[in-house]
Amino acid sequence: TKYLLLAKQRGAKIVVVNPYLEPGLKRYWIPSTPVSALFGSDLADYWFPVTQAGDVPLFYGVLKLLLEKTALGEAGGVDEAYLRDHVDADSLAALQAACAATPLDEFARRAGVKAEAIEALAEIIGGARRGIVVWSMGLTQAPTGADGVRMVLNLALARGWVGREGTGAVPIRGHSSVQGGGEMGCYATALPGAVAINPANLASLEKHYGFPIPATKGYTTPEMLEAAHRGKIDVLYAVGGNFLRTMPDPEHVRETLARTPVRVHQDIILTDQMFIAPRAGGEVWLLPAQTRYEQDDGGVETSTERRVMFSPQIPRVVGEARAEWRILRDLAAAAWPERAHLLDCQSGPAIREEIARVVPFYAGIEKLAKTGDSFVYGGAHLCPEGAFPLPGGRARLTTPRLPSARAKDGRFFVSSRRGKQFNTLIYAEIDPLNGAPRDAVLMNEEDAAERGLLHGDAVVLKNQRGALPGRVHLAPLTRGDLQVHWPEGNHLLDRNARDTWSDTPDYNAWVTLEKAAAGSAK
Repeated sequence: TKYLLLAKQRGAKIVVVNPYLEPGLKRYWIPSTPVSALFGSDLADYWFPVTQAGDVPLFYGVLKLLLEKTALGEAGGVDEAYLRDHVDADSLAALQAACAATPLDEFARRAGVKAEAIEALAEIIGGARRGIVVWSMGLTQAPTGADGVRMVLNLALARGWVGREGTGAVPIRGHSSVQGGGEMGCYATALPGAVAINPANLASLEKHYGFPIPATKGYTTPEMLEAAHRGKIDVLYAVGGNFLRTMPDPEHVRETLARTPVRVHQDIILTDQMFIAPRAGGEVWLLPAQTRYEQDDGGVETSTERRVMFSPQIPRVVGEARAEWRILRDLAAAAWPERAHLLDCQSGPAIREEIARVVPFYAGIEKLAKTGDSFVYGGAHLCPEGAFPLPGGRARLTTPRLPSARAKDGRFFVSSRRGKQFNTLIYAEIDPLNGAPRDAVLMNEEDAAERGLLHGDAVVLKNQRGALPGRVHLAPLTRGDLQVHWPEGNHLLDRNARDTWSDTPDYNAWVTLEKAAAGSAK
């Protein structure tokens, strides 16, 4: 929000594409900006209320209009020179054909907006000399998540908003160093440096470490839990996180954790998943870890804008807590002592030196040593002036499948949202931004009126997986959509519904809504 405010003060217009007009996007108090801290800052200039999961058809419609403008020789279309010089021609032709194949009204219907709204959005985008496209989990945590990102990138490429000053495509990452953790290889589907698992990359990595590396992908989180439930995992080692509160179908997760023979939970706090009793013969180990500010020899994090930052060690010891990296390193050495000599990582500086060798674009991390030390990897812009790390140096546009139109059967599409919380840690029962209590069911005023519902009325959401009692909270939200707090509504979610490309769970569900009998809700 601080960066949004700074951009707006320099003349930027902020366009919000969201089912809900978030109060924080209209007025937000930014502590590091004195005037904003006192009086708040108005951020959003335009709101386009696309229905939940309607992003793909919305952006198809915008691109259709931009391409048509260019074909007619009108201003405000795509950037022809950028596309000609930096984008694969065949992929452009395929996108043009996909846009032309569907009428604008159909794109609008599937996006849950009027055609005039898409025209207005295309006019704003086409008239902007520069632009930055920002998105987060509302786009990605759905079966169409990867396709939604692809359409955002299509739009940025079509306008030439990649690799130039004042432009960019910016995913908002969840919290401290999610970005850096992924780039170090801390997930199952890529190697350090976010490179593919293939023979050439494996051979390069094996030269660094001197031992063979498995050539297959590991389990994603949903796959891991399914495998554990089926008895295919002997040890489940969780570093942070709380599967019981973050994953769909919490009762299935509870049973899965109980079935796992050995569980190890390494964390800085106690969470309820740790107290799930194992079945007979099972074991649960708790390893207390230090916070990122207490890591031996200081810690490093990567912000969402690629800034790699050093924070010095706070010299304190709480009980048996140890540095996160030291726990993992020492356990690896103890588990496979004949290879222990291959493990360096004896200190923070040694780890940073290894990172610089193994992940070349992090070169410079080995020099971070004191408060304020930082650098931005990749320079000011990735893909500078349209130079892409792809065959021929050209970007490729994509043509995602158009999602099916919603059935009009009286059901609602409910999405999960965050309140006053950090991940699953809930700090307040009332969200200070919109006044919603934890049992709130955010609902469009017209939808509520059609059902004779008033603000505060008790209702029950139901589907084949369960029921959720709550109270109507009228909100500027698209019709047919609802929002409830996460993790309270997680038992309504289908654990098998995921994005096919990334395996990200779908944090939305179809439900019916009924008025609750008097006295049946909290």
